[in-house]
Amino acid sequence: MQTASFVAEKVIGHGTSETTADVSNPGNDAAQFGEDGEKMLALVWKAKGQVEMVETAKPKLIDARDVVLRVTGTTICGSDLHLLHGAIMQMQSGDILGHEFCGVVESAGPEAKSRGVKEGQRVVASFQIACGDCKYCKEDLSSMCEMTNPSGLTRAMWGKQTAGFFGYSHLTGGYAGGQAEYVRVPFGDVNLLPLPDDVPDEKGLYLSDVLCTSYHAVVDTGVEEGHNVAIWGAGPIGLIAAHLALKQKKAARVILIDAVQWRLDWAKHKVPGLEVLNYKELPKGDSVTMKLHELVPGGWDICIDVAGGEYAKGWAHYFEMGLGAETDTSEIINEMITSTRHFGRCGITAAYSGFTNHFNVGALMERGIRLIGNGQAPVHRYWKELLAQIQDGTLDPTMMLSHRVRLEDTAKAYHKFDARDEKARMLKVFIETKHSFPKAEKTPILSRV
Repeated sequence: MQTASFVAEKVIGHGTSETTADVSNPGNDAAQFGEDGEKMLALVWKAKGQVEMVETAKPKLIDARDVVLRVTGTTICGSDLHLLHGAIMQMQSGDILGHEFCGVVESAGPEAKSRGVKEGQRVVASFQIACGDCKYCKEDLSSMCEMTNPSGLTRAMWGKQTAGFFGYSHLTGGYAGGQAEYVRVPFGDVNLLPLPDDVPDEKGLYLSDVLCTSYHAVVDTGVEEGHNVAIWGAGPIGLIAAHLALKQKKAARVILIDAVQWRLDWAKHKVPGLEVLNYKELPKGDSVTMKLHELVPGGWDICIDVAGGEYAKGWAHYFEMGLGAETDTSEIINEMITSTRHFGRCGITAAYSGFTNHFNVGALMERGIRLIGNGQAPVHRYWKELLAQIQDGTLDPTMMLSHRVRLEDTAKAYHKFDARDEKARMLKVFIETKHSFPKAEKTPILSRV
């Protein structure tokens, strides 16, 4: 799939970007993109199922609005597992991974400085790279920036390219990620949010993606007071989305659906009043839809997918995905459609990259279901609001934090996170680097993987 996707890119034609894209590892051309022979540690994608910690060139400023960040905290996202599994197109061996990170400004280009970026400033980065000036950026829809992703394949498949992302393939611009000791941040004056002293990295880091994505799932799908809400996926985003729906939006009922019991137990403990459903424990002949209609006759007001299209449940989709007949399974989407009340709403926040088979379009149309592609969360729209919630105690990101590990152990952590092991119970990690600050109170101690 990787080779074919790059061949397609050549045929379609590569676009342009308002910043220097396709620098997925400064060590690929250290003379042009590296800082005077200086080195750093970074996690790179090698091949399907293989990531590796390597020494590579420290990035340098390339464009006038660039910032080089000294990374003080990063993490692994469930979306990173799609890269590990080879489910996302246009990955190249040596690409630096990681789209969630925070740190301290090491250096800034002249235009970034003139726009207020200060060296030594603590900041968190948005996982998407926005220019700040295009139509969508001016509407705070930063994930749809028109100026930072030159991918022709994205444009051909989706009708229009979306924003560039850190550490997430050449399909999203080929930018080096932040699972590293240093990272270059294009348009640093736009894509970095200053962190106040009363917000430690162990909380502020997660404004980069997971908190904004969870909030967007709830807001964009239209959760309101009194709604019954079903959420597929009990990872960090499912956990935070359930909390926001139940405690902030005052939903009447929220149920979290997953196949890993310890994740459901974790969520139920952290979010009082939350209901859970382990679909693997259903009696033979029962389905998720049957159980949900039993709990709420007629169907749920809102259903949200934060699990994804990579994980096939049945043999048909398993083989079709393996043979390249589809890129994503439609099983969860179909479960949502059939579990929602007439004229209810279904939101897709989870990652889907291409095409699917056996989509229940008849049920969608005949029952008037509103199917909403939430898109990648526009971080810039939400992160200041959520920062204020962290400061006043309304939102505590540490409810999902299970481990603290060293950057050097990140490759092992990927596989442990992927395994969803009952013994390890790795839900969300904080990855420290040599630049990290001392551990914040009431957060996990450093552990070896």
